[in-house]
Amino acid sequence: MPHLAPRLHIDQHLACITLRRPKVANRLEIQDLQTLEQHLAVVNQTADVRVLLLQSEGRHFCSGFNIGAVPGVDAGALFERLTDAWENARPITIAAIQGGVYGGATDLALACDFRLGTRACEMFVPAARLGLHFYRGGMTRYVNRLGLGMAKRILLACETLDADAMLACGFLDRLYEDGALLQAEAQALAQSLCELAPLALDGMKRHLNAIARHELDPAQLARDIARAGASRDLAEGVQAWQERRTPRFTGC
Repeated sequence: MPHLAPRLHIDQHLACITLRRPKVANRLEIQDLQTLEQHLAVVNQTADVRVLLLQSEGRHFCSGFNIGAVPGVDAGALFERLTDAWENARPITIAAIQGGVYGGATDLALACDFRLGTRACEMFVPAARLGLHFYRGGMTRYVNRLGLGMAKRILLACETLDADAMLACGFLDRLYEDGALLQAEAQALAQSLCELAPLALDGMKRHLNAIARHELDPAQLARDIARAGASRDLAEGVQAWQERRTPRFTGC
């Protein structure tokens, strides 16, 4: 089977990364993890990008890492490095989940700021059935985002959650009837986010995540608040509000 690497496409303020191995439920190989890290680095370094959309082709979103591909590889460490970097991505991140999401891919989705899904969604983490110990970063995200009880149900009891359960526990932020509506709404959310003030978004995302990890840096928070307060974007936002028009933010 030819290797179809995740594809990065950038259009002005929006970057899209697409997983392209639907015949194997978009299973990730080592080279895929490396490619995703490289794409993320490009996105972080492209100042115009304000939103990053993660999506995939086919019936399933992603089945996680191919643990049988390379004997002796520490899949947890590889995934932890990627998902930690994804959580700390500079742009706002969205996962458009059209179907099944399994194993470490659930953590990649949790590392996104927003997760949208369809009625065909389900999630399952088989780590305990395989004898794998989930890595620290992933366990932390599960507890922070879903709570300790739900983290135990998924990671210890290996429960399979359907779309309604994923929405109820907070794994999904929004739920749509089908993939076409999901794609339309993901694009609409991305466009809406692209139109907001990037300095304010960047700072609040970073500090909200830090608060969730109990790692808030008050001095850095104060600097970011002051920077936004002195920005041309704030002046533009206030003026646009008074004039009842859409603001045009430049990120400075």
